[in-house]
Amino acid sequence: MSIFGFIVIFTVVWWVIFFAALPFGVRRQELVETGHDPGAPANPMLWRKAAITSVIAIVLVGGTTYADHAGWVDISALVFGDDAFQSSTGEGS
Repeated sequence: MSIFGFIVIFTVVWWVIFFAALPFGVRRQELVETGHDPGAPANPMLWRKAAITSVIAIVLVGGTTYADHAGWVDISALVFGDDAFQSSTGEGS
């Protein structure tokens, strides 16, 4: 996998995990001021969720990349099919 592909996959995985983590630990405000949304979180803990999301994404994408390079799985075959990058010899054409 190229570095560009790694960055794209990491970014997509990071955002999916981040959006999934947003609702965890959210509590509504006790005293709602005039003009504020009553459903707005009192302390959304975005930096903490971003840090946890980064660790999870690094483990998932890094582990998958390592498994691909070690030969345990073939990501290209999973994504594009078994014979995606085999060179054609012209037989049977």
